[in-house]
Amino acid sequence: MKKLFWIFVTIAAVMLIAGCGGSATKGEKLKAGFVYVGPVEDAGWTKSHDDGRLAMEELDFVGESVFVESVPEGADAVRVITELAESGCDIIFTTSFGYMDPTLEVALQYPDKTFLHATGYKTADNFTNYMGKMYQSKYLAGIVAGNMSKSGKLGYVAPFPIPEVVRLINAYTLGAQSVNPDISVQVLWTNSWFDPVHEKEAANTMIADGCDVITQGTDSAGPQEAAEAAGVYSIGYDSDMSMFAPTAHLTAPVWHWGVYYKDVATKVHDGTWTNEPVWWDMGTGVTGLAPYNEVVPQEVRDQVAAMKVQILEDDTIFTGPLYDNMGELRVKDGIALTDGEKLSIQWFVKGVKGKIPEAQ
Repeated sequence: MKKLFWIFVTIAAVMLIAGCGGSATKGEKLKAGFVYVGPVEDAGWTKSHDDGRLAMEELDFVGESVFVESVPEGADAVRVITELAESGCDIIFTTSFGYMDPTLEVALQYPDKTFLHATGYKTADNFTNYMGKMYQSKYLAGIVAGNMSKSGKLGYVAPFPIPEVVRLINAYTLGAQSVNPDISVQVLWTNSWFDPVHEKEAANTMIADGCDVITQGTDSAGPQEAAEAAGVYSIGYDSDMSMFAPTAHLTAPVWHWGVYYKDVATKVHDGTWTNEPVWWDMGTGVTGLAPYNEVVPQEVRDQVAAMKVQILEDDTIFTGPLYDNMGELRVKDGIALTDGEKLSIQWFVKGVKGKIPEAQ
């Protein structure tokens, strides 16, 4: 499953001994390969990675980049990654959690090439993982939603019950509750990353239940289209989805993967790349917010801007007291969750209406 630091055992497990990976001969033009779990036109996760790929292509020492889209996670991924390695790719990026073991398997067979995996936790000399602290941008989006909601009921179309998704739902909820402590977030699961019909149906169900701001952790613009048709507000995800909901779409927490892809390509080209895992904050520019809808008041924008500064100075989003949605104290007053606890979180904060089913 993509977009996930799945079973996060310890930070030490992630931070294995750093080492230099393989690369093209210094000074030669690089060829990069990308493996996508969805279609490039998904308007979400995969599109954001492909935008990053195109940004990386602008570097004068990147000669070519290629991609394979809608690759199933599992044995077929091994075949695709191997084909990219055999085709002369110097760097290979695999952009879904389920590609972790297939990527490692191929990386061990091609020690002269560099392999990067989005959201995982394993490493090898020429293989590591990367992710951004999207929960920070989700919190900011929650502030916008909390200000714009009149019913105090927000709807969240969620893909899979995995720690990354749970973490983002919690951050969004806490952001909204910083504006209105009584606000609630209803969660409906689709059990899919990309299913426009099911996503739209889930959004419509929550709209009928009184939710007046719809957001998502899924990849299609279905929830945005549902909000537009129903005359309620929406918050997109992964990339700017305003074209699908010009009236409803308030903003979106978005990925700017080009920031990372350019950095990696430069280091591989220069021979300075190491296999240290990456979890960058929004100060690097890897995550942020899409442009605001004109209906978002200036005072709300100012509130978000001030909170962004505060988060970058001292990230206290997951600092106690924090209660779960069953009323149990999970984080004591003044105590902050560690990165490991954030990466493995499997409980909803107070105010989230929904359960976390067993992950498949």
